[in-house]
Amino acid sequence: MPVGASGASYEAAGVSLAKAEEIVERLRDAVASTQTAAAPGPFGAFAGLYALDERRLLAASTDGVGTKLILLRESGKLRWAGIDVVAHCINDVLTTGAEPLFFLDYVAADRIDLEQVVELVEGAADACRDAGCVLLGGETAELPDVYAPGELDFAGTCIGLVERERVIDGPSQCKPGDVVIGLPSNGLHANGFTLIRRLLGADPYDPELLLPPTRCYLADVRTLRDRATVHALAHITGGGIPGNLARVLPAGVGARIETGSWQRGAVYEWLTERGVAEEEQRRVFNLGIGYCAIVPAGDAGPDDLVIGRLERSLEGVVFV
Repeated sequence: MPVGASGASYEAAGVSLAKAEEIVERLRDAVASTQTAAAPGPFGAFAGLYALDERRLLAASTDGVGTKLILLRESGKLRWAGIDVVAHCINDVLTTGAEPLFFLDYVAADRIDLEQVVELVEGAADACRDAGCVLLGGETAELPDVYAPGELDFAGTCIGLVERERVIDGPSQCKPGDVVIGLPSNGLHANGFTLIRRLLGADPYDPELLLPPTRCYLADVRTLRDRATVHALAHITGGGIPGNLARVLPAGVGARIETGSWQRGAVYEWLTERGVAEEEQRRVFNLGIGYCAIVPAGDAGPDDLVIGRLERSLEGVVFV
């Protein structure tokens, strides 16, 4: 049986977002000690920037699929994990305005199952082809003393390229009065699955409801930039809209989000039925919005899903 309301939180399931933030703070000084003039971006951004020359910057991001892999493996959907990890990394790199160049993957398990590795890499190749991104190489590791029997891990790194004049930097570009455009998600994407697995227990589940792969927003952002001035982009992952949109806002400017301005998918009703409170869903999941773009109000088109607005003297992200 699924857990009751008392256990329907990420913290109770064993994952602390506060601990993750504490780790970032503890590492800040160590990371800062390696900085040079070639690395102009702030620590903690969705992707790091490194100057290739006076005109161009490389953008880089590394991430994995997390415990969603357990359900994907159980349900025979490992190919979706390959799509997940590529899309996730490209979406991070894209927040800087960069175009993806190439991707590297890493597969590790207690014992390598060739068929599983093939599924993962073929899924990654599918996503790379769609994005025009080269799957350049990777690493496969057999680590029996590290991974539990039968389990595996999959992660990757994407490198992109952006002209200096095309860099998107929210804290320096966003202004009060700008609007927030929401780009719909394919569901939960790849975050919060330790809680999802706790909610499921041993119950059966629908992979089409819970496990669709992360949507890649490359084409959407290209189209938007062709017709609008994009001040910021936020990838809505762990931490939800509040934790991720706030990362691209300048000091003294917050975002007011209209919660009734978009339709959520059926999976969020599924979460509610299993005792996950609205506040916890906002904090952990994307609520059906996988990406946010901030543009001047006059640049928002009639077909854009405007979900909020930036306001002066507002603290972080406020839902109304």
